[in-house]
Amino acid sequence: MQTRLADAPRKRVVWGTALVLIAVTALFGTAPGAATAAPAPPPVPVLSWGPCADPGDGFECATARVPLDYRQPTGRTIPLAVTRRPAADRAHRTGVLLLHPGGPGNSGVDFARDSYEALPASLRDAFDVVGYDMRGVKRSGQVECWNDTEYSAAVDAARGVPGPGALRGAVRQGLDFANACRQRSGDLVPFVGTGSNAKDIDLLRQALGEQTLTFYGRSFGSYVGTVYAAQFPRRVRAMVLDGAYDPRHYADVPYTYDAGQFVALDAAVGRFLDWCAQEPVTCGFGDGKPRQAFEELKRALDADPVITASGRPATGYTLAYRLMFNINSGKEVWPYLGEALRAAQAHRGSFLLNPPSPASFDFLNVNMAVECADRVYPAGRLLLGALVSAHVATAPLLGPAIGFGPPTYDHNHAPTCAQWPAERPSRFEGSYRAAGSAPILVLGTTGDPDTPYQDAVALAGTLDNGRLLTFAAEGHTSYNRSACVSALVNDYLATLALPARGTVCADETPPEPLDRRTPAIEADETRDVIPALRH
Repeated sequence: MQTRLADAPRKRVVWGTALVLIAVTALFGTAPGAATAAPAPPPVPVLSWGPCADPGDGFECATARVPLDYRQPTGRTIPLAVTRRPAADRAHRTGVLLLHPGGPGNSGVDFARDSYEALPASLRDAFDVVGYDMRGVKRSGQVECWNDTEYSAAVDAARGVPGPGALRGAVRQGLDFANACRQRSGDLVPFVGTGSNAKDIDLLRQALGEQTLTFYGRSFGSYVGTVYAAQFPRRVRAMVLDGAYDPRHYADVPYTYDAGQFVALDAAVGRFLDWCAQEPVTCGFGDGKPRQAFEELKRALDADPVITASGRPATGYTLAYRLMFNINSGKEVWPYLGEALRAAQAHRGSFLLNPPSPASFDFLNVNMAVECADRVYPAGRLLLGALVSAHVATAPLLGPAIGFGPPTYDHNHAPTCAQWPAERPSRFEGSYRAAGSAPILVLGTTGDPDTPYQDAVALAGTLDNGRLLTFAAEGHTSYNRSACVSALVNDYLATLALPARGTVCADETPPEPLDRRTPAIEADETRDVIPALRH
């Protein structure tokens, strides 16, 4: 159809109007008049406090209902178990101190209750001490991927010195575990990520009637705190992140993050074995050649496992798995580790020969599911195999057993998470700067086997208002392992006074004589607790 000359100006106006509408739509998402209303905020939970199932310690318990999927904030909900102990000095109450454990997989309810007496009176007087089981953990809807029978079979068959085909087996088990998560907890695992967990915390803040929170998070809890501060920076009164994660590497460059963990773990075990070489009488293991003795012990247990009281075998893998957790306790337990290795050589009872238990499997199921929800590994089995093999090669003491073992803890998440079948709507993908937050105190231990010290340095530099406090020591985390660190942390939490920039605490507890049994020994991954401060 021909256009009449008289219509041209009118058409130019129409096209001009259309271009304006296109530009507005590009800027604001919808054309004027077609804007959709913002989704309704999720309802604030109502907390009905009452006695806990096991009362007697002054704590009270409640249940908070929060959205399963924050894309549908008024849709289906899930229950979170919450506990609190009110401030002892109600007249001078400051607010709420939320304690978040490591893991992921540890119970925050248990963490708060078990750690309460380790807090100084100044904090117990001023704060309601609060803990909760995060989504997918224990009382808040336990994630199950592998059941106890499947997990037992996998860890009992694993070896401390894996043979040919170990990588292929790890990749196969990782896929089997991922598929089991989808089959048994498929309606939950997409929603257990830390982005949603941090939103849960802010709903708890509102339910508790607080304008701001005081927060202590250790190990994985430090990542939870980081994401909370990133999403709700104005709601932070004070925050301590102990045993910190480098959040960007953890979530977005996971193979690089894993590489650092392999090196840190093996280096810590290596320093312990070097001490055994220097102090053969105090250590009691290896007759002056502890590294050689350790390799021989792994092979000997693989060939001739110790049958434990439960009837299950303890192999070289069992030894590596337990040492991975117990090395976190630092120098003070080194003589006990030497004693336990010597007992393992003699096929006697040793806490390093305790196979993972059903309680461990609950922890490990969540540990894997949450980190797979948080982290995006590049796809491809060739890349997976090449990088896992490279990581293992850098960590000869524990790397092969853990890296090629069944799906358990941080270091071998790649074979499962790189094949993860679930969507990740609960993953946090924003900036970690926490712009506008109050100052945040980051604690890093120079010899940390689990969360390498450079992660704490990176986090303190990432946060707009981060302040690094260094503990020059072995072991994982630092609060209440150092009187120096603890005094500075307690002062900051109570008064908001930060330690001076560049502060380093160096009051590490030395190796303890065997006749002074320390509560830090026989670390169990299923129970996180702030230790009592040693004087």
